[in-house]
Amino acid sequence: MSKKRCAWCGEDPLYVKYHDEEWGVPVRDDQKLFEFLILETFQAGLSWITVLRKRENFRSAFDNFDYKKVAQYGEEKIESLLQDAGIIRNKLKIRATITNAQAFMQVQEEFGSFSDYIWKFTNSKPLVNRFKTMAEIPANTPLSDEISKDLKKRGFKFVGTTVVYAHMQATGMVNDHIMECFRYDEVNKL
Repeated sequence: MSKKRCAWCGEDPLYVKYHDEEWGVPVRDDQKLFEFLILETFQAGLSWITVLRKRENFRSAFDNFDYKKVAQYGEEKIESLLQDAGIIRNKLKIRATITNAQAFMQVQEEFGSFSDYIWKFTNSKPLVNRFKTMAEIPANTPLSDEISKDLKKRGFKFVGTTVVYAHMQATGMVNDHIMECFRYDEVNKL
């Protein structure tokens, strides 16, 4: 008997592994939060599986998602990234990643960590939804609108409300596994 999963992950082994092991698990580590922020930025307008398939290439191209290094990237590094066929070569998104790394560190300076900043929006606890079908899951919420607006005010780029909500789902700020998915209860216990 196979496990009941959220339908979005389909049968692709990479997608299933991501769904089963990462999606919706609360992330409090700043470097991991930055990784998801980069990946969600590049995902804007594309499918998540496209980004997921290139994740290791992104890891290599962006110095293992070290925001301190990324914040220092100059024109030479931008040009090399634009030549890297292993990632999504979008100049605006590459530049946004550098800007976001700089803004990320400013948030850390102000709040002690990016984790403390981002989790304050949910009172440091995951929001548990009770969706029965994929159709019920929103692309954005009033809370993602609020976070998006605040991030933009702080200088972040490519952080529209849909990108922010996807980040919230990926990093476990919300549990959007459907209720009959085997991960729904598991994630709630984390």
